[in-house]
Amino acid sequence: MSNSTDVREQRTEIRGQRVEIKDTGRYDSWFFAKAFMGLFLRDLRVLTREFLPFLLRVGMQPLLFLFVFTFILPRMGGANPMAAGAEPDFGTILLPGLMAVAIMFSGIAAVALPLSSEFGITREIDDRVMCPLPLWAVAMEKVCFSAMQSIIAALLVIPMAYYVPAIPVQAHVANWFVLALVLVLASLLAGSLGLVIGSTVNPKQIGLVFSIIVVPITFLGCVYYPWAYLFKIPWLQYGVLFNPIVYMSEGLRAAVTPQVAHMPWWAILVALVFFTAALGKLGLRGFLGRVLS
Repeated sequence: MSNSTDVREQRTEIRGQRVEIKDTGRYDSWFFAKAFMGLFLRDLRVLTREFLPFLLRVGMQPLLFLFVFTFILPRMGGANPMAAGAEPDFGTILLPGLMAVAIMFSGIAAVALPLSSEFGITREIDDRVMCPLPLWAVAMEKVCFSAMQSIIAALLVIPMAYYVPAIPVQAHVANWFVLALVLVLASLLAGSLGLVIGSTVNPKQIGLVFSIIVVPITFLGCVYYPWAYLFKIPWLQYGVLFNPIVYMSEGLRAAVTPQVAHMPWWAILVALVFFTAALGKLGLRGFLGRVLS
């Protein structure tokens, strides 16, 4: 059995050539951290050059939802079920759901879309895996970088929810640690789902995946209504429990608007960890298969 000071070898096939990397275990942690941060900073540099398109991509959808459902409809009155006077108001219910949608779409787009091009004919992924890192770490860097973008996207929703709605949103964070934990877990979950889609779906079918998978699970992810309000439709209330976005929405609802009915904390956190681990394992398997194929 080798220990941490033994010489280890990492081999992979890239474009038909054998690449062999040798390093001593004594420097494993240092080289790992340096290479990982190198990839992360490279992606961050690219993002800063396209920061305005990034803001438009992650901010346009929640802005339009808030404008229509919390600014226009409450002023219409009459028979409108979202008119002013409802308790709790729709803006308060919608805020955590829009944060979850921003996390999900940003996380998927930040991983699945680049992978669809990197796994294309040009095989740009080969240049990335030449970095002195295990292949699983290259995939993890993509998930972590997408998680950072997802957190930014979720936080951008908060000032929109403060200024846009006709009725002030009643948000109250009782536990900042739990809010940060939910944001991190939800963002990693979204990145893991993006890794699954990007590494298993044909690049030509990415648009189809958004139409038949991402959009439906979003509408059935308790984004526009709390999970507890589905008690009148029992088969649907229990059926959506297989949807990971449900726990993202409910976790943010419990953290940001605790006065609105939500799932128990323990169920939310257990589900977020489970889906993140399961999707991460599935996405990593697909990533390794595509890289080494």
